[in-house]
Amino acid sequence: MNKNLQRRGLVGALLAIGVADRTFGQASAPAPGASSRPVAGRMVLGVTVAETELVATGYRASKLLHKEVYNDKNEGIGKIDDLVISTDGTLSIAVLNVGGFLGMAKHLVVVPVRNFKQMAPKAILPNASKDQLKALPAFEYTT
Repeated sequence: MNKNLQRRGLVGALLAIGVADRTFGQASAPAPGASSRPVAGRMVLGVTVAETELVATGYRASKLLHKEVYNDKNEGIGKIDDLVISTDGTLSIAVLNVGGFLGMAKHLVVVPVRNFKQMAPKAILPNASKDQLKALPAFEYTT
């Protein structure tokens, strides 16, 4: 997946959960003429105009969840069940549901996000088939 798409998705996800733009250390007074943003402890709340514009070019995680995943032959091979952000803040894996019908007999597998050609507007996992994904070890959430 290209770095810009990954970065935009990550920033959108982080902003959605409110962890972007952390300020660790002393909170400083705004520069003269600059508007102040509320601060909770050491974390600056809210986003700047520049950050808002960056989010506008990204994709909301809520719009990616339960999205159909296709291979490069335009065959439906599963659905995005979840997205996992690693401890360093990068979007690391997608949890895919590749089995079951109407939510029954789910078969969840994990795929590194870097393996996707694109996540939006259409999630494409090249050179993959439903059978290959079903053959992967089942993933279970631990917490």
